[in-house]
Amino acid sequence: MVPLLVVAALFIAFFALGFDHYLTLDSLHDNEAGLRALVARRPLLSAAAFILTYTIAVGLSLPGGAILTMTGGFLFGLWIGAGLSVAGATSGAIVIFLVARLAVGDLLRARAGPFMARMAEGFEKNAFNYLLLLRLVPVFPFWVVNLVPALLGMNTRSYVAATAIGIIPATLAFAAVGDGLGLYFSAGSRVPLSEVFTPEMISLRLGLALLALLPMVARWAMRRWRR
Repeated sequence: MVPLLVVAALFIAFFALGFDHYLTLDSLHDNEAGLRALVARRPLLSAAAFILTYTIAVGLSLPGGAILTMTGGFLFGLWIGAGLSVAGATSGAIVIFLVARLAVGDLLRARAGPFMARMAEGFEKNAFNYLLLLRLVPVFPFWVVNLVPALLGMNTRSYVAATAIGIIPATLAFAAVGDGLGLYFSAGSRVPLSEVFTPEMISLRLGLALLALLPMVARWAMRRWRR
């Protein structure tokens, strides 16, 4: 239980020390000049620090993933920012996955119990495609989708691949908003978060979700046909 206790202690310390105030758009606005200057002077170090920060945030199941992704788009541009965000989010998901593997106990099972019972059948039938679907269409909280596959014994390689692929659409959407934050900051306007949920982006995510479902539908159809 040591890994789980370390994660829990860091989670509590994050809020107790007030670090949650830095994961806001207001904080990004206030520190815009300093952050841009740092990225210009030390681009590789800044990129590594961003990935590490994102990894820690996801590994500790902290809120603010959307803010971090927008920050990536704001500081590094759409494509590089999205790539760094995918790397950080996937790394953090791996951390919590491995922690769950090491600390499989009653506490974890109790926390994920209501969700695990509803998700178990999908993972048993086709773990990769089911996880990909859950990443594309976030029906369950992100920390639950990180935790349950480990408790159900999903293969690590499949978990990493489905996670990295499944978070790309939402990451691109938030990074695109972040890429345009400078204009809103300079104009003193509020950030239009509604832009993330444009019809085009919703259609893209639904289309990818349907693709993830195809293998499961095909397998079900084959069973019906054999009967």
